[in-house]
Amino acid sequence: MTVDVQRAQIAGRIRARRQACALLLAAALPAGLRAATERRVAWVSMDSAARPSYNFTAFRVGIRHLGWVEGGNLQLQAWFAEGSMERLRTLIPEMIASRPDVVVAAGGPVVRPLIEARLTIPMLFVMSADVVEARFVESWSRPGVPRTGISLFSTELLPKRVEILKTLQPRINRLALLGAPSHPGDGAERTAAGEAAARLGLLSRYWGAANTVELDAALESVAAWQADAVLVFAGSVASVHADRMAAFSLARRIPTASAWAIFAEAGNLMSYGPLIADSYHRLAAMADRVLKGADPAEMPVERPARFELVLNLKTARAIGLDVPQQVLLRADRVID
Repeated sequence: MTVDVQRAQIAGRIRARRQACALLLAAALPAGLRAATERRVAWVSMDSAARPSYNFTAFRVGIRHLGWVEGGNLQLQAWFAEGSMERLRTLIPEMIASRPDVVVAAGGPVVRPLIEARLTIPMLFVMSADVVEARFVESWSRPGVPRTGISLFSTELLPKRVEILKTLQPRINRLALLGAPSHPGDGAERTAAGEAAARLGLLSRYWGAANTVELDAALESVAAWQADAVLVFAGSVASVHADRMAAFSLARRIPTASAWAIFAEAGNLMSYGPLIADSYHRLAAMADRVLKGADPAEMPVERPARFELVLNLKTARAIGLDVPQQVLLRADRVID
């Protein structure tokens, strides 16, 4: 055996021993120190662990496309509140103690409790509120605090929803507007929708509801006012109470419209608004930037990039409405 071969074998054994020692040392270290490249993202949502939303999937797909591998260079831990604010407030201290690098707040109801917990970890969000009016950030262009994300709030889309409703039901004269007075931006939505209705010669009237009892009372008043259609503002009424709105629509044969696809999927006539899963997919790109060192306080709050019109033809038939061909052709999705 030559001297060169012997030296190569010795060097190989030394490398193998070094690698083994490194593995033993890594195993002995706390989990957070085992891989210097591993980053942690905490997903906080009101969803149920048994039925996580498509938004969670959209975020996971987006982060994977950017080169992050769960169990490799990324630890993505989900904290599901199971629809309970009490459970959410219990989970928050546990989540903070897990020391994530970024917290993703999935929806407005999650954001405020996190802020109230004085979270200093960078936070990203998708929510429907006016983030400045809510005082979640200092400005749209420069948050000034360690949180940013995508706001689905948009008064610009309200005239389009009113226009589509009028096209679907040309005989509309009275349009009921339904919102939540405590929702940041509700006043601006009320103004924009009222002006859009007036431009089309419609009489509009606003009702606010903060809970189920107030919503039921509002719907009784809407029916007594003999509304021809109902426009529900983007927020908890449209998402949490979509089934209740659909039952009202079918019972009274009154068309109802809002922003989220879940509203039409629950049995209401139509929705026109942001493609929410796409926003969570885009939020992954924002998370990627923060994980690589970007300061969320300097990252502008973004707006949705893609929108969809969803029509529920089954509901249209049930309330005796013939959907014009021109609206069918404009629809991105039809439920039948």
